Amino acid sequence: MGLVIIFALVAVLCLAGTFRSLKQKAMLAVFFAGASTLVFGWFAVMTFIGILGGHGVPTAH
Repeated sequence: MGLVIIFALVAVLCLAGTFRSLKQKAMLAVFFAGASTLVFGWFAVMTFIGILGGHGVPTAH
């Protein structure tokens, strides 16, 4: 569950960076921050679905 929280926090920070870049009209920064938001948001959602589906997250030995 900690992995989902970390991915979600990173996605939220990337979203804030996207909006900040839009305000400054830095299009390259908007692209990279937006792409990071999508990737980390996707990881968070799919990890959460995997945990709820009973697959769990692999643990270190």
